[in-house]
Amino acid sequence: MLRSVKTSDLRGAGRLATEATLGLTDLVENLHHNILRVPGPLGPPSLLPTRGITGLVYRGIRGVTRLVGGSVDALLGQLQRLLGPDSSAPSAEREGVIAALNGVLGDHLVATANPLATTMRFRSGGQALPLTEAALAAALPHAGGRIVALVHGLCMNDLQWQRKGHDHGAALAAGAGFTPVYLHYNTGLHISRNGAELARLLEVLLQAWPVPVTQLAIVGHSMGGLVVRSACHHAEAAGLGWRQQLRQLVFLGTPHHGAPLERGGHWLDTILGASPYTAAYARLGQVRSAGITDLRHGNLLDADWDGSEHLPRGNDSRTAVPLPQGVACYAMAATLAPEPGGLKSLKGHLLGDGLVPVASALGQHRLVARRLAFAPENQWLGHGMNHLDLLDSADVATRLIQWLAPRRVRSSR
Repeated sequence: MLRSVKTSDLRGAGRLATEATLGLTDLVENLHHNILRVPGPLGPPSLLPTRGITGLVYRGIRGVTRLVGGSVDALLGQLQRLLGPDSSAPSAEREGVIAALNGVLGDHLVATANPLATTMRFRSGGQALPLTEAALAAALPHAGGRIVALVHGLCMNDLQWQRKGHDHGAALAAGAGFTPVYLHYNTGLHISRNGAELARLLEVLLQAWPVPVTQLAIVGHSMGGLVVRSACHHAEAAGLGWRQQLRQLVFLGTPHHGAPLERGGHWLDTILGASPYTAAYARLGQVRSAGITDLRHGNLLDADWDGSEHLPRGNDSRTAVPLPQGVACYAMAATLAPEPGGLKSLKGHLLGDGLVPVASALGQHRLVARRLAFAPENQWLGHGMNHLDLLDSADVATRLIQWLAPRRVRSSR
């Protein structure tokens, strides 16, 4: 395990620890200041720093933390130069930790130029694909004209498409002649930002593909499906060519209308923030990335969050974005309920796969304008399954091959 840790990881973790200490110092000082003021239980909290001796102590803590943090960062930089370049061999353990960290704090890592921040790229076997024709031909010597791009979900990475010995990309390669490519991205960034970057990368990928492209399909799991829908919107607005080559979209457990757990976190923030004695602790609940807060309602566009600082507005005021025209769109949902029918099925629909309700995954909404027009035959519901079971289900793999094989191409419109 230690051999898989890169010196850039250590430097990034050290910087993050320094920032966490500074943030915790701010939190404690804020709590201390509000206690000294003795406000009413529901009085307005103060964000002002403490004064006098108390303020001097807190300023001293910050000064020492910055000094030590800077020294560690400089030391690790020297160590990296002595050891040479980091190994490019992927480690499942390291990739998993980095993906989770990016999911929770990815926007902060980018804002602070932390080396732990993930850069969006297409990969194969955990290795980045260089997007030039000659390099792609060398990296994918058996590339065909049918491409399937797989887009992972929140706090995950491209290596996690392989689960329990199964990989939907490999299954589509063997069963339908696709060449799979896997997106690797920072899930802590706003979905709209990732969507715009994915739209750009797909354009470069198809232009550099070493053989003529005859079919493009995309499979998105969880948040990945929202990123794909956002990318389609950006591509249409920019007139990008790949959008016209897109034939099929498959959404696996995608929270098209949001995930209740994120909305529950927002509720907790509101309750804790109501009192000056707990307002400081509410800030701990706000240690959620922009990507996570976008999942509250399923934001796809910059306009859904722009101007609202880190946390989006509490009400669902997002712009309704329909499924892309001329593309066969499919939705797959899972429910923890072991069998259809009865009260168990009702409970299973509400709980869904443990993270995403069935209605959200199938694009259903009480408002007609927000409903997604998945044809009935383009929907699938798996029983006795959780959110991650969609990644290795044999039934899901079979349905993917049936839907995406060339003879099955048809529009959902």
